[in-house]
Amino acid sequence: MYDQILVPTDGSDTAEEAVEHALDLAERYGATVHALYVVDTNAMSLSLGGEQLDRIEQGHYGEMDEVRERAEKATGYVADRAGELGIDAVEHVSAGRPHDMIANYVAHNDIDLIVMGSHGRTGVRRALLGSVTERTLRSTRAPVLVIDSDNE
Repeated sequence: MYDQILVPTDGSDTAEEAVEHALDLAERYGATVHALYVVDTNAMSLSLGGEQLDRIEQGHYGEMDEVRERAEKATGYVADRAGELGIDAVEHVSAGRPHDMIANYVAHNDIDLIVMGSHGRTGVRRALLGSVTERTLRSTRAPVLVIDSDNE
């Protein structure tokens, strides 16, 4: 049923909960887990110049070592946990609008299921900030398993 499972991750506790669910499903179905970290260039655009954002979107982090380290730590966590269970894992880092990058990854990698956390934003915060999870639901036709958390 599931051969390719995508876990978008930001390294948060909520994302790690989603990882555990994804790994459980991957183990049951013999699936490969794909760990995707998206550098949210929309969130960074307020503090960085256009040229620097262009470089990040092309995967050239330059002096942004902390961004690269955060991404590698988040996807590495998924790969390490998968390895402990004998599950194949793929790590990928991209930059752009998270829901667009998730939908793009799904389309180009034959993803059967997306497992992602929800930070449980409600009310005004949700209306102002939007929700990557909600936007992902509207951006792709792949099934999405949302792991809800109120760890905020």
